[in-house]
Amino acid sequence: MTTLTEPDIAARPDEIVPSDREIALFLDFDGTLVEIAPSPEDVHLDRRVAPALTLLRAQLGGALALVSGRPIAFLDRILAPHRFDIAGLHGAQIRVDGEIRSQADTHDGMREALRDLVRFANSHVGIIVEDKRISVALHWRLAPSLEEEALALMRRIAARLGPGMRLQEGKAVAELVPAGASKGSAVAWLMATPSYAGRRPVFIGDDITDEDGFEAVNAMGGVSVRIGTDRESHATFRLASPTALRHILLEAAEGGHLSASSFKQD
Repeated sequence: MTTLTEPDIAARPDEIVPSDREIALFLDFDGTLVEIAPSPEDVHLDRRVAPALTLLRAQLGGALALVSGRPIAFLDRILAPHRFDIAGLHGAQIRVDGEIRSQADTHDGMREALRDLVRFANSHVGIIVEDKRISVALHWRLAPSLEEEALALMRRIAARLGPGMRLQEGKAVAELVPAGASKGSAVAWLMATPSYAGRRPVFIGDDITDEDGFEAVNAMGGVSVRIGTDRESHATFRLASPTALRHILLEAAEGGHLSASSFKQD
């Protein structure tokens, strides 16, 4: 179950669409702000990015948030001393203006699920279990031959946990997350808060886990941007790599202007 504190205002999608409005920027982390790493702890954030995001947040009147599968605590550590609004764990936890405003409960069956996954990882070289408390992810990037076996295990556990949890598949990873959590619902929730309402949402991500975020901002008349060109997507625009996005963000921070058109590459 997810415990929610309602946003201070409620905005309908048709109140969020004007294309001439300033944007609200939503950024995934892995594969978007940083390159995908062999293991979750190996990511490296360019030291210029966090200060640039702080400048951009000020330019956007505070309407900038990270929307990630990572826990808020992890992102805070990587971005320190800079702090941002964050929807972590695929929207299972949301912090706005320094306050946790939405937090999913831990499923009663997660301890047993974690035990089964750790047992599997201990028996197979290259399998990594990422315990996020509210959710848990199984990574096989270092053991691609085990994808079918790993997915089969995650699907069995998801079925055992029942409707309170859902299985979220991504690039060489599968994750058990609270059923009500998604990046699309997190973006919609944030767009109904004062700093974001009335702006044009822009969501940037790279993975299958970001597709519902793309669909959500498309429905609001916003702009969806996918990093990478390797598969079909609901995103309306593409950028080649995190490097390309980083160039846009750093240039906009220095130049003092960021708009939806900043992400439209020839």
